[in-house]
Amino acid sequence: MNFFASAPVALTAALVPEDGIPESIEYLALITIGLVGLLVGSFLNVAIHRLPLEGETVSKPRRSRCPSCRKTLTWVENVPVFSWVFQLGRCRGCGWRIPIRYPIVELANSGLWLLATAVTGLESPGLLAVEFIVLSGLLVATCVDFDCFEIPDEISIGGMILGPIASLALPVLHDSTWVARWMTEPGQLDGGVDRLGALLGSLAGLAAGGGVLIAIGWLGSAIYKRDAMGFGDVKLLAAGGAFVGPGGALAAMMIGSVLASVVGLAGMLRFFCISWTRARHRGNKRGIGRTLQVARIAGRYIPFGPYLGMGIGIVLLAWEDVLQFLPRFS
Repeated sequence: MNFFASAPVALTAALVPEDGIPESIEYLALITIGLVGLLVGSFLNVAIHRLPLEGETVSKPRRSRCPSCRKTLTWVENVPVFSWVFQLGRCRGCGWRIPIRYPIVELANSGLWLLATAVTGLESPGLLAVEFIVLSGLLVATCVDFDCFEIPDEISIGGMILGPIASLALPVLHDSTWVARWMTEPGQLDGGVDRLGALLGSLAGLAAGGGVLIAIGWLGSAIYKRDAMGFGDVKLLAAGGAFVGPGGALAAMMIGSVLASVVGLAGMLRFFCISWTRARHRGNKRGIGRTLQVARIAGRYIPFGPYLGMGIGIVLLAWEDVLQFLPRFS
């Protein structure tokens, strides 16, 4: 057994006692994960703000500063959640109103890490670490896409590179991926898929995730005579597929499409009601057909990345549950 195959086993054996994790240690671990999740969430806020900007990176400038007055923040002003509450949501230097998104992202990241821990368990620290990284990356992609209608290459291309590497080091990521199981010797499947099978499953997921959205985008462009799919979405699903395999990528796309459709229809209905009410108050005789046409245009412009990210996250944490609804991917 070589290093990449034995490292996760050795790490788990070193961190997890044979008789299981004591309850007191488990509670301490959960508290630690929640607090570290908050701290990482603060860093994610920096990434969300800087990645879309030209001339700035997550490490440049090195210190956090107010986006309005450019004042360098002290450590007291950088404590996750607490600083926002203590400062009443305003910069201490210029009084700029700090968006509530900042504490929400910190709390969301901490909550996602705790959710992953509850689903995966503390007995698989390597797998848990990969899930933390993927979920935090999806959170950044979601917020940036909502703000700017784009997905940073640092997240999507970074995931496309990290996915195969993580799969090679942790084959357990693809224990349920049919390509990985097919490429593993039948006699070895009781111990999970092997490294080569996991790597091929990851690459197949990357190709399937990117390929299916490229095909859908090409078909949509041919039918509607306009861009039907952003290339950032293609790269994001390709990155997700590298972690969840080809079946998982297709399932994530389906889940994301359903979620986006529900949100889009709700937005169209809301805009229709607002437009219809305003027209009536102003004495405008605009018909229902015209109002529906305007509502359709308004509802068309929603980012797909956030819902695609939700689909990837759901499949990553609950693939076995998803299989119950999508048996054909088993």
